[in-house]
Formats: sequence, C-alpha cells, structure tokens
Amino acid sequence: MDRQRSQVILTLNAEVVDSLKEGVNFKKNPVDGKCYIIYKSGDEFKACRNQCKHQGGLFVRDVEDLAGRIVRCTKHNWKLNASTMKYVNPPDSFSQDELEVEVLDDGGLQLVELSPSDPWLADPRQPLELQEGEVQVTYMTHACMELQLGPRRFMFDPWLQGPAFARGWWLLHEPPGDSLDRMCAADLIYISHMHSDHLSYPTLRVLAERRPDVPIYVGDTSRAVFWYLEQSQIKLTNINVVPFGVWKYVDEHLRFMILMDGVHPEMDTCIIVEYKGHMILNTVDCTRPNGGRLPENVDLMMSDFAGGASGFPVTFSGGKYSDSWKANFIRNERKKLLNYKAQLVKTLRPRIYCPFAGYFVEAHPSDRYIRKTNIKNHAEDLNALINTLTSDVVTWTPQPGSVLDLGLALTDPTNSKAIVGPPSCAKIYKDNWDFDLYVEELSSAISSEIFKHPSWIQFYYTWAGFQNYNLVVRVIETDDDFEAIADGYDYLVDFLDLSFPSERPDREHSYLEIKNRIGVMRYVVLHGRLWDDLYIGFQNRISRDPDVYHHRFWNHFQIELPLIRANWEQFLQQQEEEQEAVQKPETPQQEQKFWSFCVVL
Repeated sequence: MDRQRSQVILTLNAEVVDSLKEGVNFKKNPVDGKCYIIYKSGDEFKACRNQCKHQGGLFVRDVEDLAGRIVRCTKHNWKLNASTMKYVNPPDSFSQDELEVEVLDDGGLQLVELSPSDPWLADPRQPLELQEGEVQVTYMTHACMELQLGPRRFMFDPWLQGPAFARGWWLLHEPPGDSLDRMCAADLIYISHMHSDHLSYPTLRVLAERRPDVPIYVGDTSRAVFWYLEQSQIKLTNINVVPFGVWKYVDEHLRFMILMDGVHPEMDTCIIVEYKGHMILNTVDCTRPNGGRLPENVDLMMSDFAGGASGFPVTFSGGKYSDSWKANFIRNERKKLLNYKAQLVKTLRPRIYCPFAGYFVEAHPSDRYIRKTNIKNHAEDLNALINTLTSDVVTWTPQPGSVLDLGLALTDPTNSKAIVGPPSCAKIYKDNWDFDLYVEELSSAISSEIFKHPSWIQFYYTWAGFQNYNLVVRVIETDDDFEAIADGYDYLVDFLDLSFPSERPDREHSYLEIKNRIGVMRYVVLHGRLWDDLYIGFQNRISRDPDVYHHRFWNHFQIELPLIRANWEQFLQQQEEEQEAVQKPETPQQEQKFWSFCVVL
C-alpha cells in the first residue's frame, strides 16, 4: 500500500482568517464547492469537513445553541460539538474526523487532509476486450450475486434459505432453483459482514455439508465476521481474512480488494473485483464505504437501496411515536436515501449501476404491523431518479436469475443479449416460508434449564460486561403480541453499577423499557448472540425516557459482546452446589434431627 500523504484542501488568506468569528464558521472552497467547518477559540482552530459521519448529511448552525459550538445535521438531526469534534446527540457515539490546520506566516491558514492514496490505483491495468459470455453477473436474491469471470465463479453474500435476524427477515424473492448448487460449485465466496442477511448460517450449513473447503474471503474487521462459527457447529475449513486496501490476486486476470466502511469499520466492508482491467464495485451495506473515497467510472457498481433495516422507529412506542409520525419519518428517510444513492452514482459515474441488497420482507404473520409500517424503497424508483440526473449511466433492476453480460453491455447496452431476464417460468416472489422449522428452533431455548434459576440474569449481564453508564433498563419477556407472560421474567438492570434493583433508583437516570419475545430473547441469551437479532429483527418493542439514543449501550450489545458465550455449564454447576449446600445438614446433630423429621412425616 502507498504511504499516507497530505493534501491541502482549503486555503484562507489573512483577511478571511481575521474575519472568522468566535465559534463555528462555514467556509466553502470556491474551486470544488466543498464546504468545511472551522471552529475558532481565541488563536486556536479546529476544522473538519461539513459532512455528518452518520450518513453524510450537511451541518447547519444549531439555533438552540447560544454558545455557538453545536452544528446540526440536516439529515437525521445528529449534533456535533465543533469545539471537541465529538457528537453530542446521540451521546457517546462518534468523533468527527479532524483536518489539520496549518497557520501560515502571513496570517492565513490551510486545511490539510491526511489520507492514503486510492489503493485501487496500485498496479494499474488497462482494460482488455471482453468476449460475449466471458463476464456474466447473475442475480440470486437480496445481496447474493454470482460473478462468472472467465473460468472462475465468484459469489457474494449467499443468503439463500431460512430467515435472518432470528425470525424477523425473510427472503422476498425466490432464489433460482439451482442457487444452492451454484454456491457449492463457486471458486470463491465473499461475505461482506456478520449480519445474518449476508452471513446466513442456514445457507452455509448446506455448504458445509457438501463442500466445506470452498475458499471464503472476509475483511479484517475488529469483530471477526465468523466470530460465531465454532458455536454454530458448522464446519467450514477455508476462511481467509484479507487486509483492507490490498489487491488479492486470484490468477493473472482476476484480483479483488476489500475496503472498510468509514462509519462502521469494526464490521462493515465492501469490495472491488477486477477482471482483465474491468472493475466491479459492490458497496453492499456500507454507510460511507472507504470513508467516502471510491473509484470513479467503474464498469459496474452495485449497492443497497431499500432502507428499513433498523428497529427505529417501527418498534418504538410512547411519546411522539404515533403511526402517523412513523409514516412521515419513514417517508422522509426513504427520500433522503434515494437522493443520496442517486447523487453518489452521479458523482462516481459507473458505466452500469445495479441496486440490490434490499429485498427482504417481514413475512411472519406476527410481524404484520412491521410489514405494513416499514415501507421500503423500490429499485425501479432509484434507477428512474438516476436516469433523470444523468444519461451516462445504464441502470439495471435485477430479478432472480436475470443475467448481465458485462462485455455486451459495455459495447452496446441496447443489445437484447446484454441483459437477459429470468426464464418465463421462473418464480420471482416467495409465497411460502418454512416458519415452523426456524421458530421452533428459537423457541426451544425457552425451556432451557438455566432459566429455572433467576440468578441467570446477574450471570448473563456480568458476562456481557457493560456498566458505568447511567442507564436503567427494564426487560420484559412477552408473547408474540408483546404481552407480558405471567411466568416470564420482568426485571431491571442498573448499568451504572450493574445492579438489579426491584424498583427504579431515586437519582436522575435515563430509562429504557424493552419488551422482548421470549423465544428470541432466551435464544440470544443462551447462545451469546448479538442483540441485532432482537433490534434489527423487530423482535422487541422499546420505549425510552428521555427520548435519547444511547449509542454506547446499543453499540455494546450489538457489536461488542464477548466472543464466547456465557459458561452456562459452570452456572448450572454453581446452582447445583448452592442447592446442595442448602439441603446438606452441617453437623451430626442437625443430620439426626433431619432424619427424625423425615420419619415423623
């Protein structure tokens, strides 16, 4: 990889520097139109790009901040304290990437960005002519694509059967009938991240049974993609962890490079595949892939588009969270996402663009409210918007089994063979899901021995390791309709000192009430799963006071739980020993009295 380099991105002369006010200032580069935030405090300066780290929105002054330190994102109302370059809403979330400020001898200043050079430019190759049928991209379902690249077959993110996020997400599309066979015949498989709509253990179970040695490639994220593999008991023997920003050479014509996400570098990745000098970019679910720096003019770009992949706001209740508020919020978010993706495509100018990785449905009957409320974007709408912004990009809205011939599409996109739809007899949408099989697997955890002992609560949250945070959470086990179960657990956790009070403490504190479906919650606890199964899977209902997002709490339970599940065998042994200690007489006299008592009975 190339060394880090510095780049001057804005220069202000002495007169402009003198005109800067104390607090927040917005300055635009007249050459490229990009805007920057400069915070002045006396003779000291801090600076950053005017771009929210969450989803790239622009900041404006926060009129509620009289001190002139806070800026507010126009996209999701996140707030940044420019004096510290830390986000204050949500608290304890991100820190903004700062720019270096160099004060010049003449009183002017420069903003300098430190960054590596674009890694995909290393060892450049000239594109070679592609023959018909040489490079074919076949859409399977959701985020799963198969790339035929000469003699090699490369598959992305195979979720081909079963649900994702416990029982919350199900495939919208029916994969081609031979999709499992094609996965097992692949030469390489790329899995972008650990979310179960990309890392599908029900799907990988088939691979492990039929061809466990298929080479699987993942990025070198801090939370290993396959952290759960051993516990899953699925035997895959050829998992390869690849460093970011470095070409991985497969043969003389084929190579690929995995890049990290700028917002979630601990888990999200994207990929560039190059064959004979032709680049295919798949940004998958990344919020800001590679920190926003991506190759332009690639031959094919693919990305997500749908939205709706969060428990917020559809699972929230109380306060402002009426159905009308949710509908308005979701409508605005969908629009913002469409505009963001369309502008990104316009900026990067790929030859061909394909929206995918968003075709899931909340199909289980118990989730009908989520399905009705959680409206998602349509790929056709995004492509239509792109077509109004630029005429240089060919757009492709895939259906399961449809095939893009890259060579033909680059030469003549109007060629009828360039994009071929699925067979006329193919089933496009699923109308049947094997609910019982997977729901019963989750529900089997309900009767686990550990839940006969109330002390599992303390054991579990001690294992989880989150504390020293002024938050009290009430957890209530419920049925499928989120009604409390008579013999289910209903308890409080005070994360300030990791105690389990019977009532809320008297001090000021933030409060969350989380109702969890009992089968999913107990499965998550028993197997040490991340709470994404509950939150992203729509398996809980949440209310909060005050209405504040607790980034540290959710980040811990969604990403940072221990890699190895709690030692429940040890827990049960402790319970048995404690029970024996209670029942065992301590002295011969006590033993004699005990047996005399039994005789009388």
